[in-house]
Amino acid sequence: MEQRLTRGAGILLPISSLPSPHGIGTFGKEAYDFVDRLKEAGQMYWQVLPIGPTSYGDSPYQSFSTFAGNPYFIDLDMLVDEGLIEKSAVDSIDWGQLEYDIDYSKMYNHRFAILRKAFFKSKEMQTEEYHKFIEDNKIWLDDYSLFMACKDYFGQREWLKWDDDIKMRKPEAVKYYKALLKEKIEFWQYVQYKFFRQWKDLKEYANSNGIRIIGDIPIYVAMDSSDVWADPEYYQLDDDLNPIDVAGCPPDAFYEFGQKWGNPLYDWDEMEKTDFSWWKRRVEAAADLYDVIRIDHFTGIAKYYAIPADGMPVDGEYRTGPGEKLIEVINDAAGGAKIIAEDLGITTPEAKNLLVKSGYPGMKVLEYAFDSRISNGFLPHTYNQNCVVYSGTHDNETLLGFFNSLSEESLQYLMDYTSSKDTLELAKNVITLAYESAADTVIIQMQDILMKDNKARMNLPSTIGRNWRWRLKKDEFNDGVVEGLRKLTDVYGRTNNLVVN
Repeated sequence: MEQRLTRGAGILLPISSLPSPHGIGTFGKEAYDFVDRLKEAGQMYWQVLPIGPTSYGDSPYQSFSTFAGNPYFIDLDMLVDEGLIEKSAVDSIDWGQLEYDIDYSKMYNHRFAILRKAFFKSKEMQTEEYHKFIEDNKIWLDDYSLFMACKDYFGQREWLKWDDDIKMRKPEAVKYYKALLKEKIEFWQYVQYKFFRQWKDLKEYANSNGIRIIGDIPIYVAMDSSDVWADPEYYQLDDDLNPIDVAGCPPDAFYEFGQKWGNPLYDWDEMEKTDFSWWKRRVEAAADLYDVIRIDHFTGIAKYYAIPADGMPVDGEYRTGPGEKLIEVINDAAGGAKIIAEDLGITTPEAKNLLVKSGYPGMKVLEYAFDSRISNGFLPHTYNQNCVVYSGTHDNETLLGFFNSLSEESLQYLMDYTSSKDTLELAKNVITLAYESAADTVIIQMQDILMKDNKARMNLPSTIGRNWRWRLKKDEFNDGVVEGLRKLTDVYGRTNNLVVN
């Protein structure tokens, strides 16, 4: 049975990419202003990247916890308004000189010190609301806060390099470190309380204005995470808790040598013994955060690629995933939230069959429609209604960057397909292609709406250092841009029914 989304349009913009005077996007005023602009533009969806706490490399797809939120997104001006920190303390910090860029080293060096000031001054830990939050999230929050406190104690080393007793979570060690690091544990709990309180208020505001939040959950978790440390039996690890095999993908048209992501693989048999209870909690948590859940690398549920931990992608092999058994758990746990299946990249016959059986909308990426390396059904005239069409995703070039990488033959075909005369007109026409298609849902990257080149690219897979940094500058999402989008939504029947007329 199909699980279609309401026909509409939206924008892909990570929380981190929002404008902010403090170096990175947050849940503050600019987020609320962005919701207002979405509504004025007739948009129905705001898609964000994963909002969990990031680790080395700053990727939102490598998080210290599946359940926790990113402390960087807590708005500091709101803490000032609450009297928890002094405005002068915030303004005196160098958060970075470029309003369109994120300096993650400055975030790491300064953000937590400011949050500790708020923690020490706050009286919220005595409130009923705070205690309810701690109790409602106890299953994951206890493990996460102890994990982060221990990371502080062990100089930020990955948990595999901690002392053996706490690495192995021996009961006496857990008890010892809980007592030793009591204040640090309470700090990390408080940070999560502030994160979820601010996010809940923002999501409620978005929903009240007809904007639905699309959130992203990676299929795999990071090795250096409280998830793996707390429940190692759910992963393919050896007796010393090192991964046996890891996630990745084989060589393909885009990556000659394949990709080795390094995430630990699930022990699906062990998970099934608990009726996939961990996945149930994960999806329930995501359904609390988002209106629509995009499952990254949906293919891996049907069939996953396993690479020896000490091997290369070419050494890997495909293995059978949990398939329909997990889909049933996801559907039950999602409640009223909808699901999008990220079915891009290498899709096996098993994955295609599972997508049909699930009824979830899959993804169409317009850049792939005109890439000669792909033999596909990405051209708009081939779409059915139950899909989500993108100009490109966070892993792709911007549209203008993509046009520059095309062969002369492919570029001419795209020009002919869209009746375009130059690349700027081409970018506008490609976005129009998405809007006029049969696809129920259109999501366009903000960089493409603003006609940015590859300097604004969000991520180049298999690289590290310059990714996840682009930010929208204040007032770039202006009246002219809003009016253009509003016209598209009106003409092609995608308008949010709560827009101001």
